[in-house]
Amino acid sequence: MENIILEMRSITKTFPGVKALDSVNLKVRSGEIHALVGENGAGKSTLMKVLSGVYPHGSYDGDILFNNETVAFSGIRDSEAKGIIIIHQELALVSLLSIAENLFLGNENVEGGVINWPKTFSRTQDLLAKVGLKESPSTLVGQLGVGKQQLVEIAKALAKDVKLLILDEPTAALQENDSAKLLDLLLELKAQGISSILITHKLNEISRVADSITVIRDGASVSTLDCHAQNISEEDIIRDMVGRDMAHRYPARDSQLGETLMEVSGWNVWHADALDRQMLHDIEFTVRAGEVVGIAGLMGSGRTELAMSLFGQSYGKNVQGEVRLRGEIVDLSTVPKAIKSGLAYVTEDRKELGLILEETIQTNTTLANLPRVSSFGVIDENIERQVSEDYRQALNIRTPSVFQKVMNLSGGNQQKVVLSKWLYSQPDVLILDEPTRGIDVGAKFEIYSIINQLADDGKGVVMISSEMPELLGMCDRIYVMNEGRLVGELDKADASQEKIMSMIVKA
Repeated sequence: MENIILEMRSITKTFPGVKALDSVNLKVRSGEIHALVGENGAGKSTLMKVLSGVYPHGSYDGDILFNNETVAFSGIRDSEAKGIIIIHQELALVSLLSIAENLFLGNENVEGGVINWPKTFSRTQDLLAKVGLKESPSTLVGQLGVGKQQLVEIAKALAKDVKLLILDEPTAALQENDSAKLLDLLLELKAQGISSILITHKLNEISRVADSITVIRDGASVSTLDCHAQNISEEDIIRDMVGRDMAHRYPARDSQLGETLMEVSGWNVWHADALDRQMLHDIEFTVRAGEVVGIAGLMGSGRTELAMSLFGQSYGKNVQGEVRLRGEIVDLSTVPKAIKSGLAYVTEDRKELGLILEETIQTNTTLANLPRVSSFGVIDENIERQVSEDYRQALNIRTPSVFQKVMNLSGGNQQKVVLSKWLYSQPDVLILDEPTRGIDVGAKFEIYSIINQLADDGKGVVMISSEMPELLGMCDRIYVMNEGRLVGELDKADASQEKIMSMIVKA
C-alpha cells in the first residue's frame, strides 16, 4: 500500500461570482516530488493557499488529510506547525537583514526572553551547508543574487522542520545553472524523505525531477500522471493543460522584412553608481521593419542594461553612442523623448516596473500616452474606457471588465495589459524583456501571436529571453551578448542552442 502524506478531497473554493476551485482532488506520496501544472488562472495558487491556511478552514468545501489525519488550518502558523511550508514566487525575505536573521524570523532561538545568537549562527551555518551555500550567516540577503535567495528560502523551510515543501515557480527568475542547482537540491531533499509540490511552467524541469504530475484546468483537476508507470511527453501535459493539442509551440510567421527601422552604433554605458565600471562596450545592432530580433545571453550579460539604457537612459551614467530611427538621429535621453521617438520597452519586472497593480486595467492601458485620451489636460474617461475595452478584446485579456484591478489578474493577462499600454503609445520599435516569464504555455502562445502580429504590421521587435528555444522559435536574427558586449550574430536558419552557447563561452 502506498504511503500518502497529503490528500485533498473535493476542494471547492468560491469567490463572489467565480468558482475558483471545483471539487479538486490531489494526492501526494511520502518522499515524492509532485508537479502541479496548469495555465495561469487555473487554480494552482488558490489550491496551495487552501492547503497552507491562507484561506482558512470554513472558507472552502472539502477535506484535507495530512499523514492520515484530517486537518483544519486557520492560518499559516497552523500548517507550518505540521511541517507544511510554502515558498511563494515573490520571496518572503527582508533584504536589509542577514541570512541568519531571515532564517529564524518569527521562529527565533530564544532563551530566557533573549535571542541566543551563537546558537542562531551555528544552526544557520548547518542549514546553509545543507542547501549548498558557503556565504557567512551575517551576509545581508540583499547582497545575494536571486538564485541564492531561493536557496535561503529553502534553508528557512528546513529550519522549521519541513515535511512537505511547496515551491511556486521557484526557477522563474533563475538562469539555467541556478535552476539546475535548485532542482538538484529538491532531489537531495527527496532522498532525505521530504516531499515536495513543485508548481512550474517549465516542462523540462518536470520531466527531470517529478515522480507524479497533477494537471489543473479551469479550477478542476483534469488528470494525475505517474511518471514512473508511463512514458509522458510534454505534448501530453500541454494537451491536458490547455484542453487541446498544440502541435506547434510557436505560431508560424512568413517574415516580410522592410527598411532598417533602428540602428544603434558605438553604444557605451557606465554603471550608475560605480562610474569607473563600464557595463556596455561599443554595442552595434540593427532592427528592420517586420523583424523580430533576439538578444541571447546569460544573466548578468548586460541585456536588460542595454534595453533600459536605450529607453530614455533609464539605466546607467555617461551614456555614449548614436541611435537612428527611420534613418534620423534621435534623442533618447529621457523616457518621454524615447516614447515620442517611437520606442517602447516592456520591462522584465511587470509587477514592480510595468504596472500600477492597485489601479484598473483602464488606467494602466493609457498611461504611456495620456495626451491621446485628454483634452486641455483632463482625461476623458469615456475615451479611456473605450481604448482599454478595444485592447481587452484585441489581446483577449480575460477579465469581466476593464474596471478590474490589475493585481487580480493572472500573470499572462497582466502581461497583455503591459503590452496594451505600450501598443497604445504607437511605437515603431518595441523592446520586450523576458515577455513570457512566469506565464503558462497557453498564454505564451497568445503572446507569441501578438509579437508576430506586430511584425506583420511592420513594427520592429527586439526580444530578450533567457529561454533559448523561445528565441530560436520566434526570431529572424539573434544577437549573442556576453559581459556587456555583442559577441555574435546568427540568422534564423543558422541558429542553434549549441552555437549560441559556444559564442558565449568562447567570448
